[in-house]
Amino acid sequence: NRLHGVEGDVGDKDLKFLLDGGNLVKIRSGSWQKSRFFRLQEDCETLSYDSQKILKKIKTYSINEIESVRKGRESEGLNKHTDPCDEDRCFSIIFNDRKKNLDLMAASPEEADQWVNSLEKVIGNMRNLDHQQKSEHWIISCMRKADKNGDNMMSLKEVKHFLRQINVEVSDAYAEDIFKKCDESNSGTLEGPEIKLFYSLLTKREEIDVIYGKYAKTDKQMSAADLLEFLQKEQRQVVTIEEALRLISKYEVDPVGRMTKDGFLMYLHREEGFILNPAHKPLYQDMNQPLNHYYISSSHNTYLMEDQLKGPSSTEAYIKALLKSCRCVELDCWDGVNGEPVIYHGYTLTSKVLFKDVIQAIKNYAFKTSDYPVILSLENHCTLEQQKLMAHYLISILGDALLTKPLGKTVPTSLPSPEELKGKILVKGKRLNKLDAAFNHNVITEDETVSEEDEAADVTKENGQKPKSKSKIKLAKELSDIVIYCKSVHFNSFEHSRDNQSCYEMASFKESKAFHLAEASGTAFMHHNMDKLSRIYPAGSRTDSSNYNPVPMWNVGCQIVALNFQTPCKEMYLNQGRFLPNGFCGYILKPEFQRDPSSQFHPNKLTKGPWLKKKNFHIMVISAQQLPKLNKNKEKSIVDPLVKVEIHGVPADNGKKETHHINNNGFNPMWNQHFKFEISVPDLAILQFVVEDYDAASQNDFIGQYCLPLTSVQNGYRHVPLLTKRGDPISSARLFVHLMLLDAQ
Repeated sequence: NRLHGVEGDVGDKDLKFLLDGGNLVKIRSGSWQKSRFFRLQEDCETLSYDSQKILKKIKTYSINEIESVRKGRESEGLNKHTDPCDEDRCFSIIFNDRKKNLDLMAASPEEADQWVNSLEKVIGNMRNLDHQQKSEHWIISCMRKADKNGDNMMSLKEVKHFLRQINVEVSDAYAEDIFKKCDESNSGTLEGPEIKLFYSLLTKREEIDVIYGKYAKTDKQMSAADLLEFLQKEQRQVVTIEEALRLISKYEVDPVGRMTKDGFLMYLHREEGFILNPAHKPLYQDMNQPLNHYYISSSHNTYLMEDQLKGPSSTEAYIKALLKSCRCVELDCWDGVNGEPVIYHGYTLTSKVLFKDVIQAIKNYAFKTSDYPVILSLENHCTLEQQKLMAHYLISILGDALLTKPLGKTVPTSLPSPEELKGKILVKGKRLNKLDAAFNHNVITEDETVSEEDEAADVTKENGQKPKSKSKIKLAKELSDIVIYCKSVHFNSFEHSRDNQSCYEMASFKESKAFHLAEASGTAFMHHNMDKLSRIYPAGSRTDSSNYNPVPMWNVGCQIVALNFQTPCKEMYLNQGRFLPNGFCGYILKPEFQRDPSSQFHPNKLTKGPWLKKKNFHIMVISAQQLPKLNKNKEKSIVDPLVKVEIHGVPADNGKKETHHINNNGFNPMWNQHFKFEISVPDLAILQFVVEDYDAASQNDFIGQYCLPLTSVQNGYRHVPLLTKRGDPISSARLFVHLMLLDAQ
């Protein structure tokens, strides 16, 4: 019954509908469309259907694995294999990581609505649980699974099975000891209050008991004054007694001016107790600066789902990137059959996707996660006729969202701000003339030849194709006219750009060239980025869709640091961490010293200046809770976790520390290891945690990760939520740490 307490606001009608289940048509292709019976299982956390396979009749999916439920024919499969007249009967279940979508069709539009609405409520309710509730939910669910015969009692054998399920291996003697302590009736099984006692012993947090005991000075509880002392001494917060009283009122069921241990644990599991400063979680930065004063979350070859040579291209890749607050996406445009332009990686075996389908997906998802502007980086290889069709699709599909003229009445001397461009989509590409022409209606522009994009020429060379002399293409006026604030130009030198490049003109740099410039001319590169946009892209030789380190590019103020979003890797962890604060809006205001024309900052040659704020950063990695099993099919496969703590910033600040590993305990491992980092430029530093499963014979296996800017870290005792390789939350998994960022003496 406790498990069903998490149903919250799902509602009896919606829950009953899902528990009763119903037939849905599962669609894989035009010829493979099968009716399957879907239902929510009694645990209220597992969706299942009869797969009608001989060896595996029931297929199950955890509700926690579902990223979203999309109504209509929005997936590529449904769009391709169903009739437009069935739009209202279709919906897709989208999963985290790389699991394939479930494309489904209901018997009627009303039934489709019922499935979508009910599933969204169950998913939303599960996500709204706090860590403590998720923890209880997960443990009780595991208890149910361990109760093989369903008699609501647990034998010693079932207790051992349960402990392995929750990722902890104990000796038979320890299991028997804890079992005997709880079996107060000496019946040989645990039931009722005995199971509750077993749960209490299992979830006891000794480290929390020590912290709470130190400050619970009022009849072994925390008074408001005790809590205030804890907040000021341990959490380093500048607060008054009113804040202590507010927390007691918020986290105590029956507040009488004191905080119990349960209330204290609840506080540590909510956002006030998280590592991310709650004040930095919503939009908190000034969004009225020029566009080039921000780091902008950016994707390279956005259409690809996998590698750069033979992987699939998909509208789904654009949707996933946009939902992750990516604000600059790339479109490699080529002539397609039947006069329809397509997007794919030229001169390779990657599949093709229609240009118009990509633009429709961008229209639908551009502003679901963030209202701030999206930049479409066009790499144009099309003939004039198909370019004109591209312009038509951009204008007709995007409508008012597409920026087709400058905001002001005069030629701009600086770029508009993200706030001014809210809800707008900008096109980056070649333009036939200066932006002045947009204000002079007497200027007549015709289709002309322009130089090819720098990246297009690089890709041509790196894919073994002989580049054309000077790499020229004919550009359609219609496409040129909708390039407003992001006109692509070739980079010659910083001196040339200073004298000849307008604020709305931007260059793209291959990673090798950008890294060389950052190393050799870091200050000049930073000044270039004070009034112009720069886009960095991975080398074409990265055919596996690997990524370069984005941090050195941010260190010199580059805004559009484009990464392969489809590849889960350390570089993408850093990218997600960089853009985690400020409402996850895809824009982060650069530090003032990267915007001040008088600044002489160079990340590799630190001199005195406002950027130099020497700190000592102390981290105690205390414990972890409920790390996931990596091999769920092997009951005895228990993780041996260790934690890596890293700082990424200017070269002088980069550092890496590592705990020892804990044998056979992913449920509640404890390290209590202290590390110290010396920081010179905290405004550019990113803190990264990676948890791994130790392996003496081969490479460690990934368990979870979390990144955030050092400027958004809260001091004191904090929980760190762990994420998958692709940045999705791992339900219930946390690190518990103590952090202290202090001025260096």
